[in-house]
Amino acid sequence: MIALLFVVFFICLLAGVPVAFALAFASLAYLIGSHVPLVVIPQKMYSGIDQFVLLCIPGFILAGNLMNAGGITRRIVDFCNALLGHIRGGLGLANVGASMLFAGISGTAVSDTASIGAVLIPAMKEEGFEADFACAVTACSSTVGPIIPPSLPMIIAGTLTGLSVGKLFLAGAVPGVLLGLGFMLMSGWISRKRNHPKHPRQSFGQIWISFRRASWALWMPVIILVGILGGFTTPTEASIVAVLYALFVGCLVYRTLTPKKVAQVVVSSTVTTASLMVLVGFANLFSYILASEQVPQHIAESMLQLTDNKYLMLLLINLLFLLAGTFMETIAALVILFPVLLQVATQVGVDPLHFAVIAVLNLVIGLTTPPVGVCLFVAAGIGKISLERLTRAVLPFLAVSLLVLILVTYIPFLSLLLPSWIHNP
Repeated sequence: MIALLFVVFFICLLAGVPVAFALAFASLAYLIGSHVPLVVIPQKMYSGIDQFVLLCIPGFILAGNLMNAGGITRRIVDFCNALLGHIRGGLGLANVGASMLFAGISGTAVSDTASIGAVLIPAMKEEGFEADFACAVTACSSTVGPIIPPSLPMIIAGTLTGLSVGKLFLAGAVPGVLLGLGFMLMSGWISRKRNHPKHPRQSFGQIWISFRRASWALWMPVIILVGILGGFTTPTEASIVAVLYALFVGCLVYRTLTPKKVAQVVVSSTVTTASLMVLVGFANLFSYILASEQVPQHIAESMLQLTDNKYLMLLLINLLFLLAGTFMETIAALVILFPVLLQVATQVGVDPLHFAVIAVLNLVIGLTTPPVGVCLFVAAGIGKISLERLTRAVLPFLAVSLLVLILVTYIPFLSLLLPSWIHNP
């Protein structure tokens, strides 16, 4: 029956069925074929989503959408452009910088691509940047979002394994900054080769004005992290604080959020949250079937038979994650593969926090690789270019992503520095 599970799952994926429903149909086929009572479906779905930490997902999604609807994106972009615009190709550097700052608000790559891309892709094209370059910078820099805290994939990883979400946030901070700096270097190098435009250097007064305009937005990630790491709030409580702060800033400070806008944001955030929760619920059912058939144990034994060398095992796991990220959505691949491969990694001596960062970094790279590179589709749509042209343009940035992945994989210090420093001073 386990063969039937995988056959139905992959047939659904090839047919273009959404991953959540592919998991559901495969699980249903297995349960019917194995004569298991179907009452297990709601039981396992409910147990999968009935976890307190998952409540922070709608909170962070709503907070990010409220800040974006309140005009935060434009203020962050203006501040980054004031700092970096005088460098050759500075608008490209500002694009990456804005993504790094916006990552501390949204925690998702697609919302980053859509919001920042809507502002910067047309602006870069107007200033003389090639459309494919503008889209490539936007799509790739947005993958910093799921690494730098707060990160929705890190929340999912913590839910699946019981790892501290606060420690996972810390573990992703240094790799996320490295990834952003790598994209800046690549963007600057390409801009110098192509002689991209630059702006006049801003005075200190102009930079200060831009900073003041963006300062309310920049405080949000600080409030979130201080609350969680200082022990003042749980991740769930921090997400609610973020929502209240976003409402305060948007309604009373910037005064750009109207009741109609707030209602629209709540509806769109609800839809996004519901789709994620359905995915988590069906993935928990799928994982229950895999566990009952001892599939994780069999996979672990098979991989350990190939090698018990820690570094070779990490290479194999990276290749598997990269392949999965190419064909599956980030959260879906994480829910299915992370618990299985975590067992393998820990048996060869990999720290669970380190492994979580490796897994998330691998899978977010898939957001900029076809055929399921969601960020590519969003950026290509905004820039009005073909996916093939954009795919060629992202190759240099993909090289940066892979280099950072190698560094993070084989230098655990990069991921474990902040968790050990903050929690074990």
